[in-house]
Amino acid sequence: MLTKYTDAVVVYASEYGLKIVAAVAIFYIGKIVVKRVTNVFKRLMNKAHVDDTLVKFLGNLIYFSLLIVVILASLNALGVNTTSFLAVFGAASLAVGLALKDSLSNIGAAVIVIIFRPFDVGDAVDVAGVHGMVEEINLFSTTIITPDNKIVMIPNSAVIASNIVNYSKKPTRRIEHKLLIDYGDNLKVAKDVLMKLMQDEEKVLAEPAPFVAVSELGDNGVELVLRVWVNNADYWDVYFAILEEAKLAFDENKISVPFPQMDVTIKNKN
Repeated sequence: MLTKYTDAVVVYASEYGLKIVAAVAIFYIGKIVVKRVTNVFKRLMNKAHVDDTLVKFLGNLIYFSLLIVVILASLNALGVNTTSFLAVFGAASLAVGLALKDSLSNIGAAVIVIIFRPFDVGDAVDVAGVHGMVEEINLFSTTIITPDNKIVMIPNSAVIASNIVNYSKKPTRRIEHKLLIDYGDNLKVAKDVLMKLMQDEEKVLAEPAPFVAVSELGDNGVELVLRVWVNNADYWDVYFAILEEAKLAFDENKISVPFPQMDVTIKNKN
């Protein structure tokens, strides 16, 4: 009788022993690999200065998604038919996806922002018709502070769907002004005055060199365009300074700035 049970144990052990060992090994090793992959992903996002909330959420999402794959692989090695599990999991995923499609689209858009990095926190941008500085990128929206200190929250799906202009991505920017002078003024003197004030401005970069030229012979006067390159941080200081210095220099050199005028004639019927 004892021999009968012993033989049964040997048969079951020989049949399922290796499967159990393989399943445990797949689960144990897979869990280690999943944890390391998740940690690598978190480190990459932290280096990219991604919001901590988003790092934790995506880290957990990746961890549990990969862990489910490892568990299914372990069950499959054990000889369990995982087809029914996959069917139930797929149906549940579809139901959740339909119920949360808008929220998931924002999360997906956040992932795209992380991968392609069109902007970072602290960048000056134009996004979805809003101009300002990026304060935060979270799971569902991007927060922007406008120049007049308003907080605007834009859904991430709208961010990806719109044109994105990033003013902070490059270290330098070009300033361009268009100024009118009267047809009766000395064009060469006006150009020399503008070139000198650009060269005297210490925040203006020497390369690319400042540029001034006639851009249009308009109805009200001669239009001059001037262009200078500055470091990104100096953009607005130089932008306003050049306008003020140009007006003062024009006044000093008797160069007039024309503007549209209308002559009105009053007729006396008597």
